[in-house]
Amino acid sequence: MSTADSLRLLPWTTPEGKPCHLSTDSDDSRLSRLADDLEEAQLDSGEQVLAGARAVLSDPKAGERAVRFALTRATECLADLLRIAVSRGERIPRREP
Repeated sequence: MSTADSLRLLPWTTPEGKPCHLSTDSDDSRLSRLADDLEEAQLDSGEQVLAGARAVLSDPKAGERAVRFALTRATECLADLLRIAVSRGERIPRREP
């Protein structure tokens, strides 16, 4: 079994920024459910940040500080969402050719 097939990439990192993985036989383990809940919260946050960023970008009077704040939050959310996509993609069963 390969690493991608046996370990789940979790939606958080170590304090040093290294990835965390979960090895479990069940998608219903306590830690797996916690990871699912955090992913859901990150997706919700991404939707809110996207709406806020769109509002800032559509406001011609928005200053540099507002644009920088919106972009900073958007890049943080994008990183979270890409991590979720990778994690979920790794858990999709591979088809044999």
